[in-house]
Formats: sequence, structure tokens, C-alpha cells
Amino acid sequence: MGDDVQTLPYGSWPSPIDAALAAAHDGHPEWVGFVGDEAWWTEPRPTEGGRRTLVRRRADGSEEPVLPAPWNVRSRVIEYGGQPWAGTMGDGGRPLVVFVNFADQRLYRYEPGGDPRPLTPVSPVGGGLRWADPVLRPGLGEVWCVLEEFTGDGPTDVRRVLAAVPLDGSAAQDRDAVRELTDARHRFVTGPRISPDGRHVAWLGWDHPRMPWDGTELVLASVADDGALRQPRTVAGGPEESIAQVDWAHDGALLYASDRTGWWNLYRDGEPVCPREEEFGGPLWKLGQRWFAPLESGLIAVVHGRGATALGVLDPETGEVVDAAGPWTEFASTLAVHGERVVGVGASPRSAHEVVELDTRTGRARVIGAAHDDSVDPAYYPEPQIRTFTGPEGREIHAHVYPPHHPGCVAPGDELPPYVVWAHGGPTSRAPLVLDLSIAYFTSRGIGVAEVNYGGSTGHGREYRNRLREQWGVVDVEDCAAVALALADEGTADRDRLAIRGGSAGGWTAAASLTATDVYACGTIVYPILDLAGWGEGETHDFESQYLETLVGPLAEVPARYAERSPTEHADRITAPFLLLQGLDDVICPPAQCERFLARMEGRRVPHAYIAFEGEGHGFRRAETMIRALESELSLYAQVFVLNPPGIPTLELDK
Repeated sequence: MGDDVQTLPYGSWPSPIDAALAAAHDGHPEWVGFVGDEAWWTEPRPTEGGRRTLVRRRADGSEEPVLPAPWNVRSRVIEYGGQPWAGTMGDGGRPLVVFVNFADQRLYRYEPGGDPRPLTPVSPVGGGLRWADPVLRPGLGEVWCVLEEFTGDGPTDVRRVLAAVPLDGSAAQDRDAVRELTDARHRFVTGPRISPDGRHVAWLGWDHPRMPWDGTELVLASVADDGALRQPRTVAGGPEESIAQVDWAHDGALLYASDRTGWWNLYRDGEPVCPREEEFGGPLWKLGQRWFAPLESGLIAVVHGRGATALGVLDPETGEVVDAAGPWTEFASTLAVHGERVVGVGASPRSAHEVVELDTRTGRARVIGAAHDDSVDPAYYPEPQIRTFTGPEGREIHAHVYPPHHPGCVAPGDELPPYVVWAHGGPTSRAPLVLDLSIAYFTSRGIGVAEVNYGGSTGHGREYRNRLREQWGVVDVEDCAAVALALADEGTADRDRLAIRGGSAGGWTAAASLTATDVYACGTIVYPILDLAGWGEGETHDFESQYLETLVGPLAEVPARYAERSPTEHADRITAPFLLLQGLDDVICPPAQCERFLARMEGRRVPHAYIAFEGEGHGFRRAETMIRALESELSLYAQVFVLNPPGIPTLELDK
């Protein structure tokens, strides 16, 4: 670079990564599968109202979107959704696909060349009928899947069972034509996994107040000649054992991932096949997530790791795992196999998520879909550091640190950079180490980012995950603050220019950090939880309606703790400017939480802005929303940190 390098203050570096570019690359391919020999998957379309479409990869290597707008392949079961489609080769060698359409949540049948035809009715009751994790059974003329049925208008007036839907469309206007396979013995169920001989079916179930990473049961039933399920019985799992996935080996052995040792490891007919202190499973936020897939050869494709994930092939006879070679450092919890081919979704700090195929015969891995394309010179991408910090009581805190980075700019030698601490959602989740242009949007302008996988995050075993039990709003807040202050103490970050941001559970951590600490000069709070008592008494959806029983404690026993930790109850403690972003259609963290919080802030003369987005739910999906959110966030930091980012609209702050 030499003479081309400019010396400019942090936060004023010109960047080709604008908010529109970051928004266009938001989201990633998901839900891979095979239809005959073809790999299919879902892909986001941020510029098309945030919908998701099906994409197929033809034999000649070309990619083709299968469904035009406005079709949106996405399920709302448990609100976070799940596997929304399944396919096989139908009569005449043509693909036969069933999928869930987001707008009406009906299950549709689709054959390329024709129009989608509904298979299920619309219910006038509550949230209606919803479907997820389908398995096609053409021999029976049915598709088996999870049915979520609302019985009233309340968010918890709901039942879930396994059900069989006729493929001939006879249930499109007739709820009674849907054949229920199970009773509602469990509040939550995953989709059916059918044995190779068709005589047995397995699934997972769990009940309140447990979340699926707390404890699940593996249920096994026989399949009668008429397709009815007989003698369902629990064969593994329990209140303190989380089984994340179940499937069948081709020889009829039952495979599952259990954390009975403190790590999600694989078991074959109850016997461990690769006992390691690493994860072969994860938190079941969506029905149908797959961390392993059995191959016809007896080998098992696995997504596994500790703090990160690799794609590998496990030999259950020897316990040996051979990982796919390639640049990918993270694989998502979606897998599909066909013959000796494995398809997954991988990413790295230099590449966004792309569809990857592994040929287990040759060991060769290659990109076959949604290939990463450098829209800007990758010299502008951040260069992350994997760090472990020390928190209160000497506990380890895992984090990814992204220093400011620009190929043509440096800051004056005596200036330290501003940093934003990112708290991930969940909170039972983690921040993966992958290319995120939203992070690059800041780092390429001279603002550092630190993603904190605070205590309670996944990827480091159950003990690390359980640190947050009854400590939400304490451990997460302390861990984020410890990382921020450590960066300042070591001279990496400017102590006076620290910010925190997060969405959903991360929005809670951001808001709680502003009420409980003086570490941050400002914060960005995105579709947050702000009032624990309100959220725990019916303001959220059924899936998480009792999540706080473990995160905070039983509401009936410790009501004062709910008030003590809620940002809404302590709005008077906030002195730092903040930006609050909310989707008006959010049923998980509803706008009422923000409105009560802002009412408590009224008259306090703390600079802030509240932007509510029509048509957005939990997680922004429309390009125009993401553009405004990113630019507003940057403007907040510019005003508080006294930065001068070129070309950014000024966010008006109320007082």
C-alpha cells in the first residue's frame, strides 16, 4: 500500500461495505436435502420482502430458484420454525415436493411445471394450523410431520402431535381428513424418523418447564400395517438429559445425540460410538436440525466440534472422525446424504455460508451452491481473533475479537479505537466465527467488535451452558463487561468509547448492562426482552413461555428477582444514550415490552431513539429494514463517540 495509506481517526474511514451491501448478504442457505440425485435447499431473499425460496441444483451444476414470489418457504411451528419442506422423485421421474408457505402456514404439494396445491386447511382458531419437519410416505399416499394446532386465541392455547396428511389434497378443506399419529402426551415433539424397514418410528418429546437443551425423551413406536403407531415408549433421555437428534442407521440401529456425559455425543443402540469432550449436537431451536446423517456404508456424516464446528465422517466401528478438507471453519446444523454424498452448509471468517458437498469416496469437498462471492475487495474483511478472557471468580469467557481493519487507513498513533460488544441471542446459543458483513460494516470504518460467548452459550459442554441457570442478567452481563474492560485494560480499546449491542436475548443483555454497569457509553437494543414478569406471564409464545423458570428461577418462588433484574423496573438507572429497534409483528418479544420501557424513560432526558418497523417480526428480514437499522446504529456511535463516518444519515435522538 505504501503511500496510499491515509491517517484518519477511527470511525471516519471510508468503506465500500455500505448498509445495502450488508443487508443484501444477510441470512444464509438452510435446510438442505436431496430430491433424487439433486441437492435442494432454502435461500433468503432480503430484497424480496425477506422471503425464503427453494433452490435446486441441476445435474449440469446450474442453480435454479424453484418457487417465485410471493411463495415463502418457512414454518412458524414453535415460532422459530423448522424443516419446512421435503421432496422425492414422483411418478414419471419428476420431483414431488411438499412445503410450508409462511403467509398462511398451509402445507402445499408442488411438482415443477405446475402450481402449488394446498394439502391442509386454514384454521379460524387462534394461530391456526402449522406444520414442520415433513417426511414423505408416497407408498401410503401421505406426508408425516409435526402438527401444531391452536385451540384458542392465547399464545399457549396449543397442542402438538405427529400427523399424517393425505397427498391427494383431500384434507385441504377438511381438518378431519388429517390422521393424528400420536396423542398430545408431550407438549413439544420433533418430526418422525422412520426405520429402514418401515416398522418403527422414533421422535423426541419434552414438556414445560424444560427447554430441549435441558431434557428431552426419545420415544419409539411400532408402525402397524395400516400406518397407525402402536405402543409408544420412552427408550432414552429424561429431565436432565438432552437428546438433540434421533435417526436410523441403514442396518436398523437407532442413532441419537445425547449429552448424558455433559457433551452431546453420538450413541448407537444406547452405546457411545465416539466419546469426546466436544459437541455432536446442539440446542434444538428449530425442529429438524441435523448434526449427523447416516450413510448407506455404515459411516455417519457429522457436524461436530468444541467452540466451532467441522464437517466430518465418523466410523462407528473405530470411533475415528475424518474431517473434510477446505477453508470452512463452521458448519450449520443441516445435513443431507445421498449414496456416498454429503451436503451441508459451511462458512469461514473469509466466506459467507455456502452449500458444500463432500464425496466420502474421494474425500473431496467442493462448493455446489450459494457460492460466496466477494462483492468487495476481501482486504476490507475483518481479521478476527479467537480469545479466552478471565471473568469473575476466575471463570473462562470465550470471545471473538474483530479489531478495526482497513487496507488503506490507519489511525493516529495515540488514538485507541472504539469497540462494540455484541451479545448473541438465545441466550442458549453462540456466535459463530464466520464472515458477517454487518461486522465488517463497522470494522472497515474503524470501530472494533467483540462477540462474547458468555457463560450459558453452547459449544463448550453442559457445565458451561448451565452457568446461566437462574443467573440470566448476571453472568451474561458480567462476562460481557469483563471482556470490554479487559480490552480497555490491555490497550486494545478506548475505555471511554465502549458500546454494547444485542438482539432478542442479546437485547436483554444490552439493556441489563446499561442498567447494571457503567462500562458502556451507549447501547443498541434490538427486539429485546425488557420486563421479565410480563414476558413470563403470557406476553411471549408457548415455546419460551417457561424458559425463565430455569434462566431466572420459578416466578412463584422468586418474584422479586424478576423485578430486580428487569431493565423496565430500573429505567431510572440508565444514563447512557441508546437506540431501540423493534418489529411490530414480533410475537416472541412483543412491542409492548419496548413501550413500557420507554414510558419509564419519559422525562429522564437520556438521548435515545426508538424505531419500530411495520411488517417485521423477531429477526429483521427485509433489506430496507436492515439498512435503516445499521445506519441508525452507526449514527448513534458517531454522535456518542464523536466520530465522522462519511455518508451516514444522522439519527435524531430524543431527550
